[in-house]
Amino acid sequence: MNTSLAAALLAALPAAGQEQAKPEAREPMVIDASNVSTPNARAAEALKSPEPMVIDASKRPVRTAQNEPVPATQESTDGRGIPGRLRNYEKPVLQNNQGAVVAPPPEAFPAESWFPVPDRWRIVDALGVGGQWWDPYNQNVIKGDRPILGSDDWFLDLTGVSDSVAELRSFPTPVSIQTTQRPGSLDVFGQADSSVYVQTFIAGADIYKGSTAFKPPEIEFRFAVAMNVNYAMVSERRVLSVDPGRPSHRLDGLVGLQEAFLDYHIRNVDDRYDFDSIRVGIQPFTSDFRGFLFQDNQLGVRLFGDRDNNRYQYNLGFFARLEKDTNSGLNDITQMVRNDYVLVANGYAQDFPVPGFTSELTAVYNMDREANDIHIDFNGFPSRPALLGDIRPRDYDAVYLGYSGDGHWGDINLTVTGYGVVGEDRNNFFTSRPADISGYFLAAEPSMDFDWIRVRASALYASGDDNPYDDHEGGFDAIFENPQFAGSDTSYWIRQSIPFAGGGRAVFLNSRNGILNDLRSSKEEGQSNFNNPGTVLLGGGVDFDVLPELRAAVNVNHLWFADTTLVSALRQENTISQDLGWDTSLALTYRPWLTQNIVFRASGAVLSPGPGFGDLFTNSSQDGQYYSMLFNAILTF
Repeated sequence: MNTSLAAALLAALPAAGQEQAKPEAREPMVIDASNVSTPNARAAEALKSPEPMVIDASKRPVRTAQNEPVPATQESTDGRGIPGRLRNYEKPVLQNNQGAVVAPPPEAFPAESWFPVPDRWRIVDALGVGGQWWDPYNQNVIKGDRPILGSDDWFLDLTGVSDSVAELRSFPTPVSIQTTQRPGSLDVFGQADSSVYVQTFIAGADIYKGSTAFKPPEIEFRFAVAMNVNYAMVSERRVLSVDPGRPSHRLDGLVGLQEAFLDYHIRNVDDRYDFDSIRVGIQPFTSDFRGFLFQDNQLGVRLFGDRDNNRYQYNLGFFARLEKDTNSGLNDITQMVRNDYVLVANGYAQDFPVPGFTSELTAVYNMDREANDIHIDFNGFPSRPALLGDIRPRDYDAVYLGYSGDGHWGDINLTVTGYGVVGEDRNNFFTSRPADISGYFLAAEPSMDFDWIRVRASALYASGDDNPYDDHEGGFDAIFENPQFAGSDTSYWIRQSIPFAGGGRAVFLNSRNGILNDLRSSKEEGQSNFNNPGTVLLGGGVDFDVLPELRAAVNVNHLWFADTTLVSALRQENTISQDLGWDTSLALTYRPWLTQNIVFRASGAVLSPGPGFGDLFTNSSQDGQYYSMLFNAILTF
């Protein structure tokens, strides 16, 4: 340590207190290193060698706020001291408008003195401001912006939707026993390529009474009719129809009633318009945030409402399931209502357990009484009972208890869902005896946003049955699933339905627009099946908001069976792997007007089969790859 360093350290001590105030002039301070004592002789000798250092504190620059002299005190305009940076405040300006006229009170106007003016809904017409009937963005009677002529509280809202789909795909296609499209073909699985073209028009009318700017409608009538035309083309016979004489292409259509209900506002329970209402008729309903258990438009009665300024909501519902059309999936009201009933009770709590997160508790009872019902679909294939095992019709009772959450915890967006199911199946198709039902389901999808990029992770587990020959069914199955999860319908596994050839007839490993491996004849017309191998999914994805109008999404998912015991028993194979393979997809969504009125979607997905899928299926080209390409245009008025 030399003399200069020691002197600088000593000199810094008094200077530290001079940062905020300019000191008075002082005599120069002299530090003589020869007087510094040290036990080390060599260090003492080093300190004696230089000349003494002179530090003049009066010449040291001192920082002050704004480099100006600092007053002893400075007061703010309200008399309080201001911490931090000092400022010179202007004196407050007081205005005193002598002779100003004060607005008269309401009682200054006599009650009998009034003048007729246009109603508040059409006062814009008197101002020369109006809209066209075809313009939904300005004042429009048919979009519910103004009352219907002749009333001041009845409104009409008309909706029109055009949904166009073109789909190219491939999946394992069994060769018909009776005939084949290509004589001489002996393969169990034939050509995998197929295509589907679907056009759906939806017309909806909503008539309601009330003043919905600040309170719920008093009464509402809602109707929605869908007209569907679909064309399908496959590479093998007896895929589109049970009749092998039919060609390998099909044109079909249906007009279905998707909504027809009355919504009656029973009461307001407080001055914040928390309410109780009842809805009767064909109506949409979803049991959880992502549509894992029951999401459909069905005939029912539902009591619903909210409390505590809409922080808590509830639903109590009873639904009798309508038959679905085989090829369009729409409600077919020309057929009898099914003996399949769903009772629902759920409640939502916003900002629980943390702000920004909504929790839901759900209880659902599915009572199926179709043991005396044999149902053949429009194409001639049996749907109830499914052609598995003893092929006997059956009744069952299933009770679902679940929790769902959706929102964010800090910077993490999170959706979680869990269900447990218990009940009784009157006929296990393996043993022809009654069996207890107990299964469970878990799913989670956390994500995080980084500016214009969202990174997601997906995980799902649905239990499978581990012993088909006992009196217990341990697989989980939904009532009518439509999952918005892990890529949704842009995913190959969710979009496509894989025929379960070799272990059953007219039975599918999974359902179209479904994620569960449940071995049902049909999601629309079949029954829930708790004798299934279960499902495991782990995956991730990234959403890119490339432009305000354009979003790109990439998803990669890996799928497994939860348990292959049941599949091995049906196929009489002992070495079926659980690994189903990798599902990779890319999707683009384009909204040219930045609204939902015009939406274009394009997606492509590839399934790279794993050992388990290869044990069950193959294709004629032996390339082991299956694809799904989707083009969708949605126009909404």
